Amino acid sequence: MPSLGADIERAGFYPELVADVLDSVLDGREVSSHLVHVDTHFDYDEIHRHITVLALAGDIVAALHLDDHAMDDAGRQIMAQVSTEVVPVRRIDSVVATTMHPQPQNFRRGDPIAEVTLSVTWAGGQRLDLAPAACGDPECEADHGYTGTSTREDLVLRVAAEAEGQQAVDQALAFYRELRRATTDDTGARSGR
Repeated sequence: MPSLGADIERAGFYPELVADVLDSVLDGREVSSHLVHVDTHFDYDEIHRHITVLALAGDIVAALHLDDHAMDDAGRQIMAQVSTEVVPVRRIDSVVATTMHPQPQNFRRGDPIAEVTLSVTWAGGQRLDLAPAACGDPECEADHGYTGTSTREDLVLRVAAEAEGQQAVDQALAFYRELRRATTDDTGARSGR
């Protein structure tokens, strides 16, 4: 299995910055499994890239997400925003892998998986979307307070062989299996021992 440093370097998205911040977050812990995912999407005339790194290190999972933003119209001045979170394995509520299989009628055991979406939830942040509440009367000017939704900030990563290659899908599945084992191990990390 490639090392975390090699995968960060191969991703090529501010590798020195990502490695430095992750080293600080891990605080000397040894990583047993990791996932490095660069996502690229297009928005009219702009290309947006961001990187997410997950590292399982003993009784914690470190999550790092980096976005960059242009500070001027020409895009010559760039600012990187890095968010990190350290989650005790015992606090992870759910680890879900959703896999995609083309032409399932032809599936044979051992066939490669075309795509995986990895979802990890914990009692982390919440996103609160509020809007003024209204009633059905168009003439009403009363203050009806606010209405909204509260959504858990789950971590969701989609890795597709067609975009990132089969090796990226296989690595995402390997990380999923290691994290699943860590979160269901009643004798170790889950009990805090």
